[in-house]
Amino acid sequence: MEQPAPELPLRFEAAVQRQLSVVYRSAGGAWEGHDFTVEVIAARVGLDGFDVVVDFRDLEAALDALLAPLQGRLLGDLGMAGPLDLARKLAEGLAPRVPAPARLTEVALTDGRGRRMALCL
Repeated sequence: MEQPAPELPLRFEAAVQRQLSVVYRSAGGAWEGHDFTVEVIAARVGLDGFDVVVDFRDLEAALDALLAPLQGRLLGDLGMAGPLDLARKLAEGLAPRVPAPARLTEVALTDGRGRRMALCL
């Protein structure tokens, strides 16, 4: 008699989005202003006792706290050269705020034209 295949643990994700407007210099030296949709994704295997990955409100509050001082600013004034530095800074600031066993898995920036850059962790 064949043994049933063991069920693989399910992986779940929770994502939140916020808007962010920043200015930076392009590789060619021109100033560029962008209104980004910032999306962050946390993931874990299984769900907690409340059937969630993480509390959305906590994830939103952590992201809001990181974005507030960046809103409308020149990234160069904050030590960042462009979107990649911005995504890294957000990942570094947000990762410790995601409670285990969940973890931050992605920070994505989408511009007004729908072009998306994702930092996958």
